[in-house]
Amino acid sequence: MAVTLARTGLGDMPATLPIFPLSGVLLLPRGRLPLNIFEPRYLAMVEDALASHDKLIGIIQPTEKEPSGRPQALYPVGCAGRLVSWSETDDGRYLIQLAGIARFEVGDEISTMRGYRRIRPDFSRFEADFREPERGGFDRKRLLAGLKAYFAAEGLEGDWNSISQAPDERIVSTLAMLCPFTAEEKQSLLECTTLAERAKAMTGFCEARAAASGSSDPSGGKLH
Repeated sequence: MAVTLARTGLGDMPATLPIFPLSGVLLLPRGRLPLNIFEPRYLAMVEDALASHDKLIGIIQPTEKEPSGRPQALYPVGCAGRLVSWSETDDGRYLIQLAGIARFEVGDEISTMRGYRRIRPDFSRFEADFREPERGGFDRKRLLAGLKAYFAAEGLEGDWNSISQAPDERIVSTLAMLCPFTAEEKQSLLECTTLAERAKAMTGFCEARAAASGSSDPSGGKLH
């Protein structure tokens, strides 16, 4: 099933938010994140989100592996996504897709009875996430060259014709989410203030990885 993504503003965001801690997973505003849900507590979370008015779930990275006897510590910033499509498999899993809405800072945690975690989010720092996407402000050619070199270093393939024609935010957000950056790198990309800042950080990560592997391509030409 799928829903249409309605326009959302800061005043539409909820006072509480279920969260899904996932290391190495990044959701950005206007990005799309597919997830395979199978743990009972997160199946319950999806069911509750589907029954809610806003259908929002917060994606956030933990700062540690799950310890015994207490919840994982979390990074201070995550991103709320709206459930825009979902289906149930024959073996009881949910296949869902989240559309990124806005980032939030983690507030107080709230007790729940269904196994998953819920917090009081603060979206006020990220009011710009509700506005039209930015354009420019970074060296697009250098970013693309760095991405090509990074893909070569990681043994990845890309449709560079389509990538090169995509709008600025789509290139930056989609590849920031898809590239196998470290958890720390993904968190720094999430917390960047502007699209230009995020693009410059991505360029640096890509160039450093490519240089370390000997796959750098300063000319921006196609790598083979």
